[in-house]
Amino acid sequence: MSSQHLSEQEIIRREKKAELEKLGIDPYPAALYPVNSSAEYIKTHYKGEENKADFADVCLAGRIMSVRDMGKANFAVMQDGTGKIQFYIKQDDICPGDDKSLFQNVWKKLVDIGDFVGIKGYVFTTKTGETSVHVREFTILSKSLRPLPIVKEKDGESFDEVTDPEFRYRQRYADLIVNPGVKEVFVKRTKFVNAIREFLNERGALEVDTPVLQSIPGGAAARPFTTHHNALDVPMYMRIANELYLKRLIVGGFEWVYEFSRNFRNEGMDRTHNPEFTVLEFYVAYKDYEWMMDTTEQMLEKAAIAVNGTSSCMVGDKEISFKAPFRRVTMFDAIKEHTGFDISSMDEEGIRGVCQQLGIHADAKWGKGKLIDEIFGEKCEGHYIQPTFITDYPVEMSPLTKKHRSKPGLVERFELMVNGKEIANAYSELNDPIEQRERFEEQVKLMERGDDEAMFIDHDFLRALEYGMPPTSGIGFGIDRICMLLTNQHSIQDVLFFPMMRPEVVNTRD
Repeated sequence: MSSQHLSEQEIIRREKKAELEKLGIDPYPAALYPVNSSAEYIKTHYKGEENKADFADVCLAGRIMSVRDMGKANFAVMQDGTGKIQFYIKQDDICPGDDKSLFQNVWKKLVDIGDFVGIKGYVFTTKTGETSVHVREFTILSKSLRPLPIVKEKDGESFDEVTDPEFRYRQRYADLIVNPGVKEVFVKRTKFVNAIREFLNERGALEVDTPVLQSIPGGAAARPFTTHHNALDVPMYMRIANELYLKRLIVGGFEWVYEFSRNFRNEGMDRTHNPEFTVLEFYVAYKDYEWMMDTTEQMLEKAAIAVNGTSSCMVGDKEISFKAPFRRVTMFDAIKEHTGFDISSMDEEGIRGVCQQLGIHADAKWGKGKLIDEIFGEKCEGHYIQPTFITDYPVEMSPLTKKHRSKPGLVERFELMVNGKEIANAYSELNDPIEQRERFEEQVKLMERGDDEAMFIDHDFLRALEYGMPPTSGIGFGIDRICMLLTNQHSIQDVLFFPMMRPEVVNTRD
């Protein structure tokens, strides 16, 4: 790599690496390091004189985050996977003989902030009352060749944190190092997913895997990513949903299946959309959408408590409660409440006229369902801050949903709205293969009009339905959006380790 593309600090650190190697010190040793404690464990369990014998021989490893030079002794801060802890390293302890080179020439000259080191010693309390490790031995475990962004601290609290989104999302590895709250967001995300798995497994659901590469991008109205299978010489699509495969499993005799599905939709990016995202979908035989609403309330209340210890969470300055039961409002009632228009008996042209009066763009390619969706999205959705089930959608909006048992022209569907956004979508599933084929054919007509989000006909799925699918209810949850709520994050990029970004323009390095 040419040095002309390196900063002064990067050049100096490479020179230090070379100097370590000249001294016979491997800057990247492969040997097992015998860690026996952690920053969190020590700070939680050390009680001073009461139990200091239990902490007389500790071994930790982590990244150096700061150093305070006091001549022949230094205070430094190490960060491991559990947090930060101060350690005290003194020349005469490290070099008890006449040769002081390990301290003076290695520790003080060749070790940098950002390096991984191992330390062995005993725990003590400083005069200022801070639990620390008195080091008797240190080992370089990995040399950092790039300096960390500087984050200032005072009285143990970080301030002047790195907030530039371009840096944080593109270099998440560095963001996790220097911004202490970021790691907790992702720990909470895992707690949330684990709580859902526990809820479903306890009730007898079976976790499954279904294909990501599909020949037909079914199960949702969305534009897919396309690719090509060279060996078969056929076009393929990244999945936009796993719904149709999970329903095939219901046909096959499983009565409750679920999957945490990585989905891909070739759409725009904003604070609630990323082209690659995570959805939980599950399907249960012999249930309907009313049962699904009850189950959703129970599951999300339990998950919220698992993440935050309470069923409520703060989202900005708003307190949102996931305590069951949630409010239930029909879609037409919601539109009437927030626009003043009753569109329940209108045809496509009538609804297009309402869009014009409301100042909503109504593309000529859109059918009745898409127009209604636009009205609700622009005029209603943002009003539902507390968890609210929007129920009983028009049949034109829901080609995979069973018709309502008592309301002509509607289907048994709900979406769960929280903080003005949809986080779940559920149906009493359509299991009549004849009607399902007719619904798919209507989607084809929309596709021919230019709607690039209309559904394809999945002939194999229709064949599966012809074998018979029992009455079934299914749901899809936007895991990323729910995590945004439970961790009080404004953007979906803040709950994804590596969100989609425009390719970086980088300097060419030889």
